[in-house]
Amino acid sequence: MRSPGPTLFTLSPSPAVTFTITTPSPKVYLLAFSSPPDNRLTPTFLSTFHLALDILASQHPHGVLITTSSLPKFYSNGLDLAAAQADMHGFLSENLYPLWRRLLTYPMPTVALLNGHAFAGGFMTAMMHDYRVMNPERGYLCLNELEFGSAFLPPMVSLFRVKVPKVEIVREIMLEARRYPGKTAKEKGLVDEVGGLEEALKFVEERQLVEKAKGSVCTDMKEELYREVVRDLDGLEEWEIGEKRRKEEGKTREEGLKKRIENWQRAKL
Repeated sequence: MRSPGPTLFTLSPSPAVTFTITTPSPKVYLLAFSSPPDNRLTPTFLSTFHLALDILASQHPHGVLITTSSLPKFYSNGLDLAAAQADMHGFLSENLYPLWRRLLTYPMPTVALLNGHAFAGGFMTAMMHDYRVMNPERGYLCLNELEFGSAFLPPMVSLFRVKVPKVEIVREIMLEARRYPGKTAKEKGLVDEVGGLEEALKFVEERQLVEKAKGSVCTDMKEELYREVVRDLDGLEEWEIGEKRRKEEGKTREEGLKKRIENWQRAKL
């Protein structure tokens, strides 16, 4: 089993949250995070993740970033809904969207090493990486928002439209809350390989990804490749204005529907 290598640095804003970057291979950086019990995407978790990315990109030679969880069961179980609902605008604008944009356009190739479950926002965070390698024996990928009644926001939808090869698979993911184990996820094109750290490092070597991080061109190319997702991540305020208008229009439609039903019922008498 491959060693994670020497430690570059560790961030631990609280005893419960730890991010450690090691170097299992030259210019290959392994970012392992731990926030028991299931790596919920809290404001502290998200801001520390973002800081780790910034330190790595600005203080060390560019190469390849692999992210994974130190918890054996979960990569991430998704958003901290209580924190998000308490201040949705602040949570999205200050924590979630900035991290997602940083990952999506990171100035070096990124690989999510999915050692366990990645549900909801955890699955989305994995999809913000360029590549994914998943444990074939443990864990599911799943967007289960349908099951707990949470609507998808624009970048959550555009992310899967851009990165998932077939519309019928997007439909399974978003409208059926389908659960994908590692081998099925590979068959569906949601992950690029199955395995653990050894397989992830082999994947990086075979694709010569260390050589692909050159200057700013990596970020520039990703911003163009994932243009729709970047636009939605940057367009929160515009979306909020539109959402207010859509809710008002929805209320008007609901009132119209109610009136039509009442008229229909009276006509039956």
